[in-house]
Amino acid sequence: MKSRTPLLIASLLALILITGLWLYLPPRVANLPIATDAQTIAQGEYLVHAAGCISCHISQSEPPALSGGLGLPSPFGTFYVPNITPDNATGIGGWSGRDLLAAIKHGRSPRGSFYFPAFPYRSYGGMTDEDAMAIAAWLMAQPPVAATTPRHELPAPEWLARLAMGPWNRLADWNEVDFPESPDEDIRRGAYLARHLGHCGECHTPRNSLGMMDLEQEFAGAPVADGTAEAINAQAMHEWTEPDFALFLLLGLKPDDDYVGGEMEPVIEFNTSPLTEADRNALAAFFIRGL
Repeated sequence: MKSRTPLLIASLLALILITGLWLYLPPRVANLPIATDAQTIAQGEYLVHAAGCISCHISQSEPPALSGGLGLPSPFGTFYVPNITPDNATGIGGWSGRDLLAAIKHGRSPRGSFYFPAFPYRSYGGMTDEDAMAIAAWLMAQPPVAATTPRHELPAPEWLARLAMGPWNRLADWNEVDFPESPDEDIRRGAYLARHLGHCGECHTPRNSLGMMDLEQEFAGAPVADGTAEAINAQAMHEWTEPDFALFLLLGLKPDDDYVGGEMEPVIEFNTSPLTEADRNALAAFFIRGL
């Protein structure tokens, strides 16, 4: 029996090592160059609006910049939005293309640590590398602003909470749903805008006790800081037309002639009204015909 003990210990240590690597090893991400041409930067500016970066990261400074500082309350604590201007000390200055892709699509910092999912990287994970790098190009072309973000206010030590993100992300991977792809080009574009770039489900989809989106109830409404994010699934939208929804995305005007308020107001102002008419129509096609 004693002769088997070293083998059992070695096997256990190997299992622990393999599990640790599976949970915490940084993702393989290409080190793509950050473009500096005007066309890519202009496309990045459009995508920054579509991806909702401005409504969360805009500061109260004058002039306003994407230097963060906004507190996002949640059942798991208050998370403070970081500075994403290219300031070397307090922002994303000096980050490589690999760093930016890993952050946007995988929620990993340049040092390999985990971001918290108050940053919607789970949704951004479906973004194309091309779109992510166009966003990176625009961000890196902005003036740097030195602004330090407050520390998150969490019930547990922050290092411990970040350590828990490895298992959390693996569980969230198993929680994903493979949605069928529509043959309709507008619905496919709308699905991409809604589920990934615009990350609408991050507010409008209920979550389980671990804070993961319950994708079996996608867009069925969920509590938010100032009340409830309304249901925008097929059942809730059955009386809306596509022109109704497209106009709502432009002006925040509902079919009953009431204007949206609360946390949705800056989403309309900064995220959906700057979209092209084609993209607003694609979102309308997805929510009205595609769900």
